[in-house]
Amino acid sequence: MGGDKPKRAKFKRYPIGFFHIDIAEVQTAEGKLFLFVAIDRTSKFAVVQLVEKANRKTAWEFLDHLLDVVPYRIHTILTDNGIQFAEQPRNRNTPYSRPMRFDMICEANGIEHRLTKPNHPWTNGQVERMNRTIKDATVKRYHYDSHGQLRTHLAEFIEAYNLARRLKTLNGLKPYEYICKVWTSEPDRFIVNPIHQMPGLNT
Repeated sequence: MGGDKPKRAKFKRYPIGFFHIDIAEVQTAEGKLFLFVAIDRTSKFAVVQLVEKANRKTAWEFLDHLLDVVPYRIHTILTDNGIQFAEQPRNRNTPYSRPMRFDMICEANGIEHRLTKPNHPWTNGQVERMNRTIKDATVKRYHYDSHGQLRTHLAEFIEAYNLARRLKTLNGLKPYEYICKVWTSEPDRFIVNPIHQMPGLNT
């Protein structure tokens, strides 16, 4: 009586176009770099960019890059409350608050920008896991004499992940293969035909 465990709620399924964005710190012999990572909650398609500073400018430049690379429409972006992505809570909706370029780009492209709740990460953590996966495959395993070496290896890793890694969550499909499958049933979600445009995945 009353001993049934509550069923764990399944994470809501979204159509492709819901991206989580996060920033990680990486290191080469030349010094520190920051890695922007975006991953689609549904297709698991990942886009990365290495930058020397993680600030508001590099954040909106990464968003522009993401929009250039993804062959379908992005409808939602989820970020944390970092200063790169959001006005700090105490400054929101005050005479001092001003629209951020990141949000202006979202609005211009019909994208809803959501923020995680401080100290309450209600995302499913996949962008954080992707950060760890990238670090484990690159900076934690190899020494890089230059930023250029890391950029080259990172580009190769992301291309292999998107085009060649079969994922259980996609029933054995590769992320880009899954995108091409969605294209055949939901072409209206796409800006370009993904079958004809293989992506430039990294800069």
